[in-house]
Amino acid sequence: VRNVANLVPNYRTDHNCATSACIEFAVRDLGVKHIVVLGHSECGGIKRLCEHKGIGRERDFIDGWVSIAEKAGATDLEGFEKLRHVERAAIGISLENLLTFPWLKQRVKEGNLELHGWFFDLETGNLLTKTAIGEWNVLA
Repeated sequence: VRNVANLVPNYRTDHNCATSACIEFAVRDLGVKHIVVLGHSECGGIKRLCEHKGIGRERDFIDGWVSIAEKAGATDLEGFEKLRHVERAAIGISLENLLTFPWLKQRVKEGNLELHGWFFDLETGNLLTKTAIGEWNVLA
């Protein structure tokens, strides 16, 4: 699934969400074995989140969507350093949110599904992977 800011919402059955529907179809019907949350530097959705935090919703859809990663912005960093931090932290939030889907969490627990957090740095061309302890290492 490709979407703005590589975000995955929490599991909810009370509203329609294309991202959640795609995840359900991939996991329950197609039986995928790996899910990769792939973020990238210079992400416009994350930039929107960082620049408009606390000023209310000015847009019908995007501001509510990027608010999924709002807790990633809880940092004392500023400017470029904050943006880069939030870009990566949003990947972790999406990974956490994936585990709120009960049938997905069960497959992970059984060893039938693996979750991966990746970050592509447009400046260096490096693909980074998030380790189990939250560190970022160059994958390729």
